[in-house]
Amino acid sequence: MPWTGTAGAVSRDAHFRIGSVTKIFTSTVVLQLAAEHRIALDAPVRRCLPDLIPAAYGTVTVRQLLDHTSGLPAPAGIPGPADGPGWWRKGISPRDVVRKAFAAAKSKGVGQPPQHAKARVQQYNGVNTFVLGLLVEKVTDRTFTEELTRRIIRPLGLQHTSLPSPDDMSLPAPHARVYVGTDEVTEQSPWAWAEGGMISTAADLDRFMTALFRGRLLPPAQQKLAFTVPNVDNAPTNTNCINKKSCFSARGLMRITLDNGVTVWGKTGSLPGWTNGVFATRDLERRVAYSLNPTGTASERPYVMAVLDSAFETRESAR
Repeated sequence: MPWTGTAGAVSRDAHFRIGSVTKIFTSTVVLQLAAEHRIALDAPVRRCLPDLIPAAYGTVTVRQLLDHTSGLPAPAGIPGPADGPGWWRKGISPRDVVRKAFAAAKSKGVGQPPQHAKARVQQYNGVNTFVLGLLVEKVTDRTFTEELTRRIIRPLGLQHTSLPSPDDMSLPAPHARVYVGTDEVTEQSPWAWAEGGMISTAADLDRFMTALFRGRLLPPAQQKLAFTVPNVDNAPTNTNCINKKSCFSARGLMRITLDNGVTVWGKTGSLPGWTNGVFATRDLERRVAYSLNPTGTASERPYVMAVLDSAFETRESAR
């Protein structure tokens, strides 16, 4: 049955912008290249991108980008409400996202990762994934979209999944009409690219997660990383990990232990007008893919947790 909200009925096969769920796809492509010995996980990423990564960050490795322990500066200068009317249509190139992050950090007097390598912490940061997407393009000499399509989308038959071109603000039908306040933001810039620019459906995300968990996309050595969270402290500002402990694996998956004791793995994602997610138990016996359409500025977490608590309710807690 369709879900119904203030914008009307939303069909089960609706397309939606998956936001940071995109990160799982990107990490998978990187780990495939690692399995092919085209990317070395423990090599400094600056070796491949010397024009982009400042020398002060020269020891940051690919693995640290994947599991969010890199210490790279946070995004800066990305499109937002401060840009005025129509801000959701404004774009920025992947390289400029990275460059502006480093420039902003330098202007604040931050010229190197804030933590020593022996005292790494996990801090969720979209800049990591922009760098990973650019790394894929560098080592393959193809666009990230080409690699994503030939490695994941086409082999899995994800017919309703895509990464739009930078100037394509459309959304395939069927889809919800989404708003931020009174502004309709259904059509918006996919500037988030390898970090958060993809479009998909609940069925396609479920197919992707099933293939991912069953090891169809990676050999055993890289597959093991999907469910391995680094043994480092969670940064105080890393509120994405709801259990207040490091939760991200090198595959981009979040590990969440719910109040009922059930542990699930997956990823959330948000864009203006959307908050989405896909989660599953390790054995795939229970899975959920969802898309909600918030209209204001209130926290989305209570609604997300309500979805997860309901989807992974135990027999005991249901009594």
